[in-house]
Amino acid sequence: MATRNINAPRLFVEADLAAGASLACGAEQSHYLSHVVRKQAGDDILVFNGRDGEWRAEVVAVARRSVTLAVRERTRPQVEGPDLRYLFAPLKRARLDYMVQKATELGVAALQPVITRRTQADRVNLKRMRANVVEAAEQCGILRIPAVHEPEKLDTVLAVWQSERRLIFCDEAATGADPVAALNALTPGPLAVLIGPEGGFDREERELLLANPSVTAISLGPRVMRADTAAVAALALVNAVLGDWQS
Repeated sequence: MATRNINAPRLFVEADLAAGASLACGAEQSHYLSHVVRKQAGDDILVFNGRDGEWRAEVVAVARRSVTLAVRERTRPQVEGPDLRYLFAPLKRARLDYMVQKATELGVAALQPVITRRTQADRVNLKRMRANVVEAAEQCGILRIPAVHEPEKLDTVLAVWQSERRLIFCDEAATGADPVAALNALTPGPLAVLIGPEGGFDREERELLLANPSVTAISLGPRVMRADTAAVAALALVNAVLGDWQS
């Protein structure tokens, strides 16, 4: 296996990757390579597509508005992270960007916006979410690109919930004092984490969640957190106890 160059720029590409493949970069990526990081013919970058691992690619041609790459060798095989989905009430723009980036860095497999009665954001820009996912993966050496799903209402999500996937409900009203003990009591398997809106879930939503046998409610401690902060805390906690931080 080739030695990974940690200083080389990383680009996400949609194309299949294999030794000898040729990649024609689009306008945005070509501009980045030729004008931002100033790559020239003969320089190396790293490319990945979320399926075939990470590959060293050589810049073979730089034109005014296009850059062509030749895929040379694989630097890392594709690895799958934890089977962990992140469900969240959408936030306003800047904080949603942050939350999506951090969830990607923390290894989630999918992002699911959930509309609750107290959700503050009027709409969800899925294209922007996807761009934040890709940017976080490129910058942090991540190989897996989380799926970005269409928003769904909370009751719709719970109505079709698969019983084998444990849903960790971060409940501001949870009485359990030790979230680690609550997570340690669970059987390993597919997981999801749910963070609510800034105003929390209303009474009926909370009752609906607690009535679902797949739901485990945990507390995130005595301090009130903003939703984006709670996301980082909850995902870190789940990774440490049930995810791939133990391996």
